[in-house]
Amino acid sequence: MKILQILPELNSGGVERGTLEVARALVQGGHQAVVVSNGGRLVDELQRIGARHVTLPVHRKSLGSLLQVRALRRVFEQEKPDIVHIRSRVPGWIAWLAWRGMDPLTRPRLVSTVHGFYSVNAYSKIMTCGERVIAVSESIRAYIRKNYPKVEPDRITVIHRGVDPVSYPNGYAAPADWVEGFEREFPAVRGRMLVTLPGRITRWKGAFDLVEIIGRLKQSGLPAHGLLVGETHPKKRAFERELRAKIAARGLEADITFTGPRGDLREIMAISRAVLSLSSDPEAFGRVTLEALMLGRPVLAYNHGGVAEQLAVMLPEGGVPPNDWEEVARRLESWLRTAPPLPKPDGQFSLDNMLQRTLAVYADVLRARRAD
Repeated sequence: MKILQILPELNSGGVERGTLEVARALVQGGHQAVVVSNGGRLVDELQRIGARHVTLPVHRKSLGSLLQVRALRRVFEQEKPDIVHIRSRVPGWIAWLAWRGMDPLTRPRLVSTVHGFYSVNAYSKIMTCGERVIAVSESIRAYIRKNYPKVEPDRITVIHRGVDPVSYPNGYAAPADWVEGFEREFPAVRGRMLVTLPGRITRWKGAFDLVEIIGRLKQSGLPAHGLLVGETHPKKRAFERELRAKIAARGLEADITFTGPRGDLREIMAISRAVLSLSSDPEAFGRVTLEALMLGRPVLAYNHGGVAEQLAVMLPEGGVPPNDWEEVARRLESWLRTAPPLPKPDGQFSLDNMLQRTLAVYADVLRARRAD
């Protein structure tokens, strides 16, 4: 097979990482992998694994992006992929318009992945245009069925995102020299029970809830310390100032650390007594939560979206009613005072399972009769 995936850019992010993982699996299986994007930091890695990259400005959310339709159609005609796999809305529209103008008997087959709870409108509907539509969780399948009822149920395939157990082995222990360096960089964490909230510093990710939780744990006499691990988008600087002001008002400056963006989240989660997921709105899947569970770390999370599906299989005790930070604090206090429940690894969330099922979708589409 020759598969062409298209997305806005190849920088950081779950969609980008998944695109590389599928490309690697294709090449290792003797297939051809092509990715179209505006480029980015991951292009070199993509090319190292044997895939090819075509640079086109398919990332801009503007009507001007439609000028790329003709250029992308030329790419399709030159590359002759068996399947075009759409992974984002703007490139999705460009790809669909380019594809629609080709001969229905010879053009590539079309697959799309719905990666999130997009706003429900004609713009987002493009993500359901594939001959097969991949949903990254059962929650996303339900979202599609509710908001786009014309999508036939048999066109939708749920493929949970996957994590490589070799990269995130159960029981992983961070190296002693790494721990020493981390404590040297952040002295306030030394000797404390670390409670980690990974993710961008935004209101909906639950940073305010973490402040309340750490405050409650401090009142109970536990030496808990909160870690906010993630970057602040330039447009969210005002929120970060508001968050820091709340931390100061509660007298928790010594009890909560902002680490900024990190490349060692695996090690941070490995030394944490618990990892939290406090998103006020459901996550489409929640890859970082799965990484923590695969490491064998206790996870407490608001029980909705894709995260709830992970917990139902791997750690049911970790599910808390959405936005009930008081219950998170109560359960976390109990876990920190006694031995917490530990997750049970499950193969349905492995990277290998995700890749095998994705390639199976490609093969099924190619075997299926073309629509009239």
